[in-house]
Amino acid sequence: MAEKKKELSLEENLDGLEEILKRLEREDISLEDAFKAYSQGMKLIKTCNDQIDRVEKQVLKLTEAGQLEAFENGEQ
Repeated sequence: MAEKKKELSLEENLDGLEEILKRLEREDISLEDAFKAYSQGMKLIKTCNDQIDRVEKQVLKLTEAGQLEAFENGEQ
């Protein structure tokens, strides 16, 4: 039976991005390693964006009448 991979939190993914940036900033990184790190970073960015989108959809806003209503994407 395949084991389900635990999804990392947004904070954990952001920490992972920071680590990748540190690797990319090193002067002794090879082109191949830089490309691998870049690819990993792009995957993490997509994951972070997806996580932020999910949270954004759950955000509630308070109307002028004092009622809570769902946050609509694109609304300010």
